[in-house]
Amino acid sequence: MTDRTAVALLLSAITFVLTVIWGPPLIRTLRALKVGDSIRLELPDSYLAKMGTPTMGGVMFIIPTILVTLVYNAVALLGGQSAGRSILLPIGTMLIFAMLGVVDDWTKLRRKDAGEGLSARNKFLLQLVVSAVIGFGLYEVLDVPRMYIPSINFEIDLGWWHIPIAIFIILSEVNAVNFTDGLDGLSGLIAATAFASYGAIAVLQGQTYVAQFCFTLVGALFGFLWFNAQPAQLIMGDTGSSALGAALAVVALMTGQWPLLLVIGIIPLMEAMSVVLQIAYFKRTGGKRIFKMTPIHHHFQLSGWSDTQIVQRFWLISLLAGLMGVALAVI
Repeated sequence: MTDRTAVALLLSAITFVLTVIWGPPLIRTLRALKVGDSIRLELPDSYLAKMGTPTMGGVMFIIPTILVTLVYNAVALLGGQSAGRSILLPIGTMLIFAMLGVVDDWTKLRRKDAGEGLSARNKFLLQLVVSAVIGFGLYEVLDVPRMYIPSINFEIDLGWWHIPIAIFIILSEVNAVNFTDGLDGLSGLIAATAFASYGAIAVLQGQTYVAQFCFTLVGALFGFLWFNAQPAQLIMGDTGSSALGAALAVVALMTGQWPLLLVIGIIPLMEAMSVVLQIAYFKRTGGKRIFKMTPIHHHFQLSGWSDTQIVQRFWLISLLAGLMGVALAVI
Protein backbone atom coordinates (compact mmCIF):
# COMPACT_ATOMS: atom_id res chain seq x y z
CA MET A 1 0.00 0.00 0.00
CA THR A 2 1.44 3.39 -0.99
CA ASP A 3 1.46 6.39 1.33
CA ARG A 4 -1.13 8.12 -0.85
CA THR A 5 -3.48 5.17 -0.67
CA ALA A 6 -3.08 5.07 3.09
CA VAL A 7 -3.94 8.77 3.28
CA ALA A 8 -7.09 8.21 1.20
CA LEU A 9 -8.23 5.50 3.62
CA LEU A 10 -7.38 7.70 6.60
CA LEU A 11 -9.50 10.51 5.18
CA SER A 12 -12.35 8.02 4.91
CA ALA A 13 -12.07 7.24 8.63
CA ILE A 14 -11.92 10.95 9.51
CA THR A 15 -15.08 11.83 7.60
CA PHE A 16 -16.87 8.84 9.11
CA VAL A 17 -16.11 10.06 12.62
CA LEU A 18 -17.05 13.66 11.81
CA THR A 19 -20.34 12.59 10.23
CA VAL A 20 -21.29 10.39 13.19
CA ILE A 21 -20.45 13.22 15.62
CA TRP A 22 -22.50 15.90 13.92
CA GLY A 23 -25.35 13.57 12.92
CA PRO A 24 -27.45 13.82 16.12
CA PRO A 25 -27.47 17.65 16.31
CA LEU A 26 -28.33 17.81 12.60
CA ILE A 27 -31.25 15.42 13.07
CA ARG A 28 -32.50 17.43 16.05
CA THR A 29 -32.26 20.63 14.00
CA LEU A 30 -34.18 19.13 11.07
CA ARG A 31 -36.89 17.88 13.43
CA ALA A 32 -37.12 21.29 15.09
CA LEU A 33 -37.54 22.88 11.66
CA LYS A 34 -40.22 20.24 10.88
CA VAL A 35 -38.45 19.23 7.70
CA GLY A 36 -40.43 15.98 7.52
CA ASP A 37 -40.68 13.78 4.45
CA SER A 38 -43.97 13.52 2.59
CA ILE A 39 -45.11 10.22 1.08
CA ARG A 40 -46.33 9.67 -2.47
CA LEU A 41 -49.94 8.53 -2.40
CA GLU A 42 -49.35 5.47 -4.60
CA LEU A 43 -46.58 3.97 -2.45
CA PRO A 44 -47.21 0.84 -0.32
CA ASP A 45 -48.93 1.40 3.03
CA SER A 46 -45.73 0.44 4.87
CA TYR A 47 -44.34 3.83 3.86
CA LEU A 48 -46.87 5.66 6.03
CA ALA A 49 -44.70 4.88 9.06
CA LYS A 50 -41.96 7.03 7.49
CA MET A 51 -44.20 10.08 7.28
CA GLY A 52 -42.48 12.99 8.96
CA THR A 53 -38.97 11.48 8.96
CA PRO A 54 -36.53 14.39 8.43
CA THR A 55 -35.45 14.77 4.82
CA MET A 56 -32.62 16.76 3.20
CA GLY A 57 -30.32 14.36 5.05
CA GLY A 58 -27.82 14.53 2.21
CA VAL A 59 -26.22 17.53 3.91
CA MET A 60 -25.00 15.09 6.57
CA PHE A 61 -22.41 13.56 4.23
CA ILE A 62 -21.99 16.39 1.72
CA ILE A 63 -20.68 19.01 4.16
CA PRO A 64 -18.02 16.79 5.85
CA THR A 65 -16.85 15.53 2.45
CA ILE A 66 -16.40 19.03 1.05
CA LEU A 67 -14.76 20.42 4.20
CA VAL A 68 -12.28 17.56 4.65
CA THR A 69 -11.39 17.55 0.94
CA LEU A 70 -10.81 21.31 0.84
CA VAL A 71 -8.82 21.41 4.07
CA TYR A 72 -6.58 18.51 3.15
CA ASN A 73 -5.94 19.85 -0.36
CA ALA A 74 -5.57 23.49 0.72
CA VAL A 75 -1.86 23.59 -0.09
CA ALA A 76 -2.35 22.20 -3.58
CA LEU A 77 -5.31 24.49 -4.22
CA LEU A 78 -3.57 27.63 -2.99
CA GLY A 79 -0.36 26.65 -4.75
CA GLY A 80 -2.14 26.45 -8.08
CA GLN A 81 -1.26 22.81 -8.76
CA SER A 82 -3.40 21.75 -11.70
CA ALA A 83 -3.86 18.20 -10.43
CA GLY A 84 -4.95 19.43 -7.02
CA ARG A 85 -7.33 22.00 -8.47
CA SER A 86 -9.03 19.30 -10.54
CA ILE A 87 -10.75 18.13 -7.36
CA LEU A 88 -12.82 21.32 -7.47
CA LEU A 89 -14.96 19.87 -10.26
CA PRO A 90 -16.43 16.88 -8.37
CA ILE A 91 -16.80 19.05 -5.26
CA GLY A 92 -18.54 21.80 -7.23
CA THR A 93 -20.72 19.24 -9.01
CA MET A 94 -21.79 17.72 -5.71
CA LEU A 95 -22.57 21.13 -4.22
CA ILE A 96 -24.57 22.46 -7.18
CA PHE A 97 -26.69 19.34 -7.58
CA ALA A 98 -27.21 19.27 -3.82
CA MET A 99 -28.59 22.81 -4.06
CA LEU A 100 -30.93 21.75 -6.87
CA GLY A 101 -32.00 18.88 -4.64
CA VAL A 102 -32.68 21.26 -1.75
CA VAL A 103 -35.01 23.26 -3.99
CA ASP A 104 -36.82 20.07 -5.00
CA ASP A 105 -37.07 18.78 -1.41
CA TRP A 106 -38.29 22.15 -0.17
CA THR A 107 -40.95 22.23 -2.88
CA LYS A 108 -42.14 18.80 -1.71
CA LEU A 109 -42.42 20.12 1.84
CA ARG A 110 -44.60 22.97 0.64
CA ARG A 111 -46.83 20.52 -1.25
CA LYS A 112 -47.10 17.72 1.29
CA ASP A 113 -50.50 16.55 0.11
CA ALA A 114 -49.17 15.72 -3.35
CA GLY A 115 -45.74 14.58 -2.21
CA GLU A 116 -44.22 16.05 -5.38
CA GLY A 117 -41.38 18.50 -5.87
CA LEU A 118 -40.34 20.46 -8.93
CA SER A 119 -42.05 19.59 -12.19
CA ALA A 120 -40.18 17.02 -14.26
CA ARG A 121 -39.67 19.58 -17.03
CA ASN A 122 -38.19 22.29 -14.82
CA LYS A 123 -35.96 19.82 -12.98
CA PHE A 124 -34.66 18.38 -16.26
CA LEU A 125 -33.90 21.81 -17.71
CA LEU A 126 -31.93 22.86 -14.63
CA GLN A 127 -30.00 19.60 -14.59
CA LEU A 128 -29.34 19.87 -18.33
CA VAL A 129 -27.82 23.35 -18.07
CA VAL A 130 -25.54 22.40 -15.18
CA SER A 131 -24.53 19.13 -16.87
CA ALA A 132 -23.61 20.99 -20.05
CA VAL A 133 -21.27 23.31 -18.12
CA ILE A 134 -19.67 20.33 -16.36
CA GLY A 135 -19.29 18.41 -19.63
CA PHE A 136 -17.54 21.38 -21.23
CA GLY A 137 -15.26 21.72 -18.19
CA LEU A 138 -14.28 18.06 -18.34
CA TYR A 139 -13.41 18.32 -22.02
CA GLU A 140 -11.82 21.74 -22.37
CA VAL A 141 -10.51 22.68 -18.92
CA LEU A 142 -9.40 19.42 -17.32
CA ASP A 143 -8.81 17.48 -20.53
CA VAL A 144 -9.70 14.22 -18.79
CA PRO A 145 -9.11 10.78 -20.36
CA ARG A 146 -11.77 10.30 -23.02
CA MET A 147 -12.63 6.62 -22.79
CA TYR A 148 -11.07 3.30 -21.85
CA ILE A 149 -12.56 -0.07 -22.74
CA PRO A 150 -11.55 -3.32 -21.00
CA SER A 151 -8.80 -5.27 -22.81
CA ILE A 152 -7.98 -2.26 -25.03
CA ASN A 153 -4.85 -0.69 -23.56
CA PHE A 154 -5.10 2.76 -25.05
CA GLU A 155 -7.31 5.83 -24.72
CA ILE A 156 -10.08 6.25 -27.28
CA ASP A 157 -10.52 9.90 -28.30
CA LEU A 158 -14.16 10.77 -28.98
CA GLY A 159 -13.53 14.37 -29.94
CA TRP A 160 -16.36 16.82 -29.28
CA TRP A 161 -18.74 13.89 -28.88
CA HIS A 162 -17.31 13.59 -25.39
CA ILE A 163 -19.35 16.61 -24.24
CA PRO A 164 -22.87 15.34 -25.15
CA ILE A 165 -21.89 11.88 -23.89
CA ALA A 166 -20.81 13.43 -20.57
CA ILE A 167 -24.09 15.34 -20.33
CA PHE A 168 -26.06 12.14 -20.94
CA ILE A 169 -24.06 10.20 -18.35
CA ILE A 170 -24.50 12.88 -15.68
CA LEU A 171 -28.24 13.22 -16.28
CA SER A 172 -28.72 9.46 -16.37
CA GLU A 173 -26.77 8.81 -13.18
CA VAL A 174 -28.49 11.63 -11.26
CA ASN A 175 -31.91 10.19 -12.00
CA ALA A 176 -30.82 6.56 -11.60
CA VAL A 177 -29.49 7.18 -8.08
CA ASN A 178 -32.63 9.15 -7.32
CA PHE A 179 -34.76 6.11 -8.27
CA THR A 180 -32.56 3.94 -6.03
CA ASP A 181 -33.30 6.14 -3.01
CA GLY A 182 -36.44 4.39 -1.83
CA LEU A 183 -35.52 2.10 1.07
CA ASP A 184 -33.66 2.76 4.29
CA GLY A 185 -29.94 2.35 3.66
CA LEU A 186 -30.25 1.28 0.02
CA SER A 187 -28.92 4.25 -1.94
CA GLY A 188 -26.22 4.98 0.66
CA LEU A 189 -24.82 1.45 0.49
CA ILE A 190 -24.98 1.29 -3.29
CA ALA A 191 -23.32 4.70 -3.70
CA ALA A 192 -20.59 3.94 -1.15
CA THR A 193 -19.74 0.71 -2.99
CA ALA A 194 -19.61 2.48 -6.35
CA PHE A 195 -17.37 5.29 -5.05
CA ALA A 196 -15.07 2.76 -3.37
CA SER A 197 -14.77 0.94 -6.72
CA TYR A 198 -13.90 4.09 -8.63
CA GLY A 199 -11.57 5.12 -5.81
CA ALA A 200 -9.68 1.88 -6.34
CA ILE A 201 -9.58 2.51 -10.10
CA ALA A 202 -8.24 6.03 -9.50
CA VAL A 203 -5.52 4.60 -7.24
CA LEU A 204 -4.47 2.19 -9.99
CA GLN A 205 -4.35 5.10 -12.45
CA GLY A 206 -2.31 7.26 -10.09
CA GLN A 207 -5.09 9.86 -9.84
CA THR A 208 -4.44 10.60 -6.17
CA TYR A 209 -6.85 13.50 -5.77
CA VAL A 210 -9.77 11.66 -7.34
CA ALA A 211 -9.07 8.62 -5.16
CA GLN A 212 -8.95 10.76 -2.02
CA PHE A 213 -12.26 12.40 -2.91
CA CYS A 214 -13.91 9.01 -3.48
CA PHE A 215 -12.75 7.48 -0.21
CA THR A 216 -13.52 10.66 1.73
CA LEU A 217 -17.09 10.45 0.46
CA VAL A 218 -17.26 6.72 1.27
CA GLY A 219 -16.42 7.49 4.90
CA ALA A 220 -19.07 10.21 5.06
CA LEU A 221 -21.64 7.85 3.53
CA PHE A 222 -20.85 5.21 6.14
CA GLY A 223 -21.44 7.87 8.78
CA PHE A 224 -24.76 8.73 7.14
CA LEU A 225 -25.74 5.06 7.07
CA TRP A 226 -25.23 4.99 10.84
CA PHE A 227 -28.44 7.02 11.02
CA ASN A 228 -30.11 5.92 7.78
CA ALA A 229 -30.14 2.18 8.51
CA GLN A 230 -33.61 0.79 9.11
CA PRO A 231 -35.51 2.34 10.78
CA ALA A 232 -34.04 5.51 9.33
CA GLN A 233 -33.72 8.59 11.53
CA LEU A 234 -33.46 10.76 8.41
CA ILE A 235 -33.73 10.47 4.64
CA MET A 236 -31.16 11.81 2.16
CA GLY A 237 -33.83 13.17 -0.19
CA ASP A 238 -33.05 14.72 -3.55
CA THR A 239 -30.45 16.81 -1.74
CA GLY A 240 -28.33 13.70 -1.32
CA SER A 241 -29.31 11.47 -4.23
CA SER A 242 -28.85 14.15 -6.90
CA ALA A 243 -25.45 15.09 -5.47
CA LEU A 244 -24.32 11.46 -5.33
CA GLY A 245 -25.45 10.64 -8.86
CA ALA A 246 -23.77 13.68 -10.38
CA ALA A 247 -20.53 13.20 -8.42
CA LEU A 248 -20.36 9.51 -9.36
CA ALA A 249 -20.79 10.36 -13.04
CA VAL A 250 -18.06 13.01 -12.87
CA VAL A 251 -15.64 10.67 -11.08
CA ALA A 252 -16.28 7.98 -13.71
CA LEU A 253 -15.68 10.53 -16.49
CA MET A 254 -12.47 11.78 -14.83
CA THR A 255 -11.04 8.25 -14.84
CA GLY A 256 -12.06 7.61 -18.44
CA GLN A 257 -13.63 4.35 -17.21
CA TRP A 258 -17.19 5.59 -17.54
CA PRO A 259 -18.31 2.57 -19.65
CA LEU A 260 -17.83 0.54 -16.45
CA LEU A 261 -20.77 2.40 -14.91
CA LEU A 262 -22.86 -0.25 -16.68
CA VAL A 263 -21.23 -2.75 -14.33
CA ILE A 264 -20.31 -0.80 -11.19
CA GLY A 265 -23.63 1.07 -11.25
CA ILE A 266 -25.72 -2.00 -12.06
CA ILE A 267 -28.30 -1.37 -9.32
CA PRO A 268 -29.08 2.27 -10.25
CA LEU A 269 -29.14 1.16 -13.89
CA MET A 270 -31.60 -1.62 -13.04
CA GLU A 271 -33.80 0.79 -11.06
CA ALA A 272 -33.90 3.34 -13.88
CA MET A 273 -34.48 0.77 -16.64
CA SER A 274 -37.37 -0.75 -14.73
CA VAL A 275 -39.11 2.64 -14.77
CA VAL A 276 -38.41 3.19 -18.48
CA LEU A 277 -39.62 -0.29 -19.43
CA GLN A 278 -42.72 -0.01 -17.27
CA ILE A 279 -43.77 3.30 -18.82
CA ALA A 280 -43.06 2.15 -22.39
CA TYR A 281 -44.92 -1.13 -21.94
CA PHE A 282 -47.82 0.58 -20.18
CA LYS A 283 -48.28 3.02 -23.06
CA ARG A 284 -47.85 0.40 -25.77
CA THR A 285 -50.30 -2.11 -24.28
CA GLY A 286 -52.90 0.36 -23.09
CA GLY A 287 -52.43 -0.13 -19.36
CA LYS A 288 -50.63 -3.45 -18.83
CA ARG A 289 -47.58 -3.64 -16.56
CA ILE A 290 -44.36 -5.65 -16.51
CA PHE A 291 -43.67 -5.05 -12.81
CA LYS A 292 -46.07 -4.71 -9.91
CA MET A 293 -44.57 -1.28 -9.23
CA THR A 294 -41.44 0.66 -10.13
CA PRO A 295 -38.66 1.45 -9.36
CA ILE A 296 -38.01 -2.27 -9.16
CA HIS A 297 -37.36 -2.40 -5.41
CA HIS A 298 -41.08 -1.70 -4.97
CA HIS A 299 -41.82 -4.74 -7.16
CA PHE A 300 -39.89 -6.95 -4.75
CA GLN A 301 -41.62 -5.31 -1.77
CA LEU A 302 -45.01 -6.19 -3.22
CA SER A 303 -43.70 -9.70 -4.01
CA GLY A 304 -43.14 -10.37 -0.33
CA TRP A 305 -39.47 -9.48 0.20
CA SER A 306 -38.75 -7.55 3.37
CA ASP A 307 -36.97 -4.20 3.10
CA THR A 308 -33.92 -5.72 4.78
CA GLN A 309 -33.79 -8.57 2.26
CA ILE A 310 -34.00 -6.16 -0.66
CA VAL A 311 -31.27 -3.88 0.68
CA GLN A 312 -28.90 -6.73 1.53
CA ARG A 313 -29.40 -8.59 -1.74
CA PHE A 314 -29.10 -5.46 -3.87
CA TRP A 315 -25.94 -4.50 -1.97
CA LEU A 316 -24.42 -7.97 -2.50
CA ILE A 317 -25.03 -7.60 -6.23
CA SER A 318 -23.50 -4.11 -6.13
CA LEU A 319 -20.44 -5.33 -4.22
CA LEU A 320 -19.77 -8.14 -6.69
CA ALA A 321 -20.33 -5.74 -9.60
CA GLY A 322 -17.87 -3.27 -8.05
CA LEU A 323 -15.20 -5.96 -7.72
CA MET A 324 -15.84 -7.00 -11.31
CA GLY A 325 -15.60 -3.39 -12.47
CA VAL A 326 -12.20 -2.88 -10.81
CA ALA A 327 -10.99 -6.14 -12.33
CA LEU A 328 -12.15 -5.07 -15.81
CA ALA A 329 -10.35 -1.73 -15.39
CA VAL A 330 -6.97 -3.45 -15.11
CA ILE A 331 -7.42 -6.03 -17.88
